[in-house]
Amino acid sequence: MPGFEAAFGGWPVPALATTYEGGDPALLERLVQLVDLLEIAPDTIVGSERGQYILRPEVLDEYASVSSRVGLIAHGIGLSIGSFDQWNHDYLRLLDELFARFDLQWHSEHLACTVVAGESLGTMLSMPRTQEALDLVSRRVELLQKLYPVPFLLEHVIQLLPDAPAEFTPAGFLNAITSRTGCGLVLDVYNLECDAHNQGLHIPAFLDELNLAAVVEMHLAGGVQYEGFQLDIHSSITRESTVTLACEIVRRAPNLRAVTFEYLKEAVGLLGHDAICGELQRLRQTVLRQAVLQ
Repeated sequence: MPGFEAAFGGWPVPALATTYEGGDPALLERLVQLVDLLEIAPDTIVGSERGQYILRPEVLDEYASVSSRVGLIAHGIGLSIGSFDQWNHDYLRLLDELFARFDLQWHSEHLACTVVAGESLGTMLSMPRTQEALDLVSRRVELLQKLYPVPFLLEHVIQLLPDAPAEFTPAGFLNAITSRTGCGLVLDVYNLECDAHNQGLHIPAFLDELNLAAVVEMHLAGGVQYEGFQLDIHSSITRESTVTLACEIVRRAPNLRAVTFEYLKEAVGLLGHDAICGELQRLRQTVLRQAVLQ
């Protein structure tokens, strides 16, 4: 990827990151003692002022209070970069606000549609893997790269619907985007396991085909099954199978810069602070240790 190494020159490999959505200062204080980066999801910290969406000032103040101790990255949910008509301009305004306040290491978004013809889907749908979709996404990625002066990454999402006719394989589509635009990837290991369970994805073949040099960040999470369908709902600690697969990917991804444990704010009460912090310690000792051992 042109200029990729220069963008991350001197960055420790890899860092440990986690999600924080505000409103829990006791948890925040414990997190900053364990991680190198905090992930900010702009969509989840939104309020309104005079009829316009804004980032809630009190949550931004929380990030500011620890910004000298940890780095910050942004991870969007609702840009809808794959919508055929237009993406979510409100999200871009949130991103403008975030960049105006903080020096972010990088930002990322899901390779998905969340809005179709102006109607919210209430979920994320994977994109059709066609040349037309490749052209559309690539143009939008290139615009984001011009708007914001840090690296941009895309994350694959789980496939909720049966596969449609495609011109690219799942890994081939990601390779085509990164080759054309120079953007990086967020590789969500649990998402791969969901697709293997739900759609029969052959993970070894996917990883053999994927350009792992494009992987900048790895996401780890645990979820649930509903009527036999594995859902990408970040509500539990990481399964052992996910950790094992993550350790393999760390050994094979030469430009990996962060491993991020994700959980929903709604799951904090279920998991508890001790379990979240214990999981971060476990991931540093297992997954991140693979990079040190190489």
